[in-house]
Amino acid sequence: MGILVAVVGVVLLGCTALSFHLLLIQIYLFSSTETRLSIQLADGRTVKGTAGVTTPLFVAQTLVSKVNGELWELGRPLEADCELRLLGFDTDEGRRAAWRTGACVLGGVLEKAFGAEVCREGLSPVTLPNQTESSGLMRLLGVAFPGEKDKEEWEREQEEARRRDHRRIGTDQELFFFNDVSPGSCFFLPKGAYIYNTLTDFIKSEYRRRGFNEVVTPTLYSTALWERSGHWEHYSENMFTVTSEGSQTYALKPMNCPAHCLMFEQRVRSWRELPLRWADFGALHRNELSGALGGLTRVRKFCQDDAHIFCTPDQLQDEIVACLDFVRSVYQVFGFSFHCLLSTRPAPFLGEPEDWDNAEQQLEKSLQHFGERWELNPGDGAFYGPKVDIQIKDAIGRQHQCATIQLDFQLPIRFDLQYIGQDGQPHRPVMIHRAVLGSLERMIAILAENFGGKWPLWLSPAQVMVIPVGGNSESYSKQVVQQFCEAGFMVDLNDDQGATLNKKIRSAQLAQYNYIFVVGDKESESGTVNVRCRGGKQLGRRPTEEVLTSLTRLRDTRSNLDEF
Repeated sequence: MGILVAVVGVVLLGCTALSFHLLLIQIYLFSSTETRLSIQLADGRTVKGTAGVTTPLFVAQTLVSKVNGELWELGRPLEADCELRLLGFDTDEGRRAAWRTGACVLGGVLEKAFGAEVCREGLSPVTLPNQTESSGLMRLLGVAFPGEKDKEEWEREQEEARRRDHRRIGTDQELFFFNDVSPGSCFFLPKGAYIYNTLTDFIKSEYRRRGFNEVVTPTLYSTALWERSGHWEHYSENMFTVTSEGSQTYALKPMNCPAHCLMFEQRVRSWRELPLRWADFGALHRNELSGALGGLTRVRKFCQDDAHIFCTPDQLQDEIVACLDFVRSVYQVFGFSFHCLLSTRPAPFLGEPEDWDNAEQQLEKSLQHFGERWELNPGDGAFYGPKVDIQIKDAIGRQHQCATIQLDFQLPIRFDLQYIGQDGQPHRPVMIHRAVLGSLERMIAILAENFGGKWPLWLSPAQVMVIPVGGNSESYSKQVVQQFCEAGFMVDLNDDQGATLNKKIRSAQLAQYNYIFVVGDKESESGTVNVRCRGGKQLGRRPTEEVLTSLTRLRDTRSNLDEF
């Protein structure tokens, strides 16, 4: 049935309503008596098909096309000279086209089988996403594939994703938990807090090198601020509000940008001060629907490596390139590959078309200068300005959008931000919104699943397990623990007298300790430790000072290697 839906999805693009229903009848007839075909291609490949269903178009694996960057139905005539891309099931757009049309086919089959008109029937609210009301109905989701091989590959990916689920890892490694008394807000346990703080310190160290200054802003603001910024009109339903004496309404901040605008306007600014780069790790709150909450990937309280840059128009391109370089240097540490999307003006948009044209050209020049792979994403910019979204690929091939670089035309106007230029006249600054990790909570979830819980040493909350073995080794093992703790490592001691050595080693491996130090009488006498890596490789007996120096180097260089 997966092949059937995908094939029909190909043919349906551009079909009329009449041909659609005729095709459904043909599908219904062929589904019970299908004849398998083997189709030999000129390049030597063999493609499987079904008599009366498979077409040359399906064999070509083209589901939809793109004309000059715009999705274009296969049956729609071309109108002018253009750049044409044919998209198969191996592309995101092709898969979405197949699944959308497959859903239409399924609806048509249901209409034929049950005599209903799906598009005209009243729909129960339970069929809408993220609903919290209970119901006797159950929402089901389906997926279709052009062949058995694709389905099996998807099933393997789903099984691997379940194995790597950050919620399971968080529980097994005692990193974090959630409680109904504060839905959508994470409780980070000591090991989880170590990861959280290590990521924060990583970004802060980059701030100092890249000319960013940290600021601290309030969490609660009068609605007057949100009305001035425009968020109250467009975003108030996603904000938590508090009413105090005199019926004054306040709201917890869902973002930092209005506060940074207040800081900019706090006094007269000169062109000599620009660019101003302000970073803010303040807690943010967004009133997400309870049905949308899911582990660390969608929460109500979160923190992000948020920053805003105020610069002159002449500085814009250099600032964008610097932001992109910041993103690349951070993602290289994690081992992520990535690509950029230039999202242009949506409909509707705020501002003047010529301002948008200039900003989009500046972003395009910045991306070309940056040198990494990028593509156009027409119409997906924010209503207040174009943006560059950065998508990363994790260890199992999934795409995540974390970093973003956005231009904002509206807030400088709404807050009437100005600086005095070289000509002595007031000018409007350009405002850039920038995040590299994005939400720290979501990035921890992505990293947990990317590494499968096997954290690299510099980020690991379980770096070293020391295991004493008989004799007088217990006292020496405690000295080793103290020595590594003073050097800033996360070290634990397993002195359980009731467990065998093999059981202790196995427990440490399952807990994903990066290194296991076995300490006996020989190690005590020689001032050494017997080192095992997480994967089971034994590095043997080595001087404790030498091991400490090697691990310090691996940690401080943020290496992802296990051996030293």
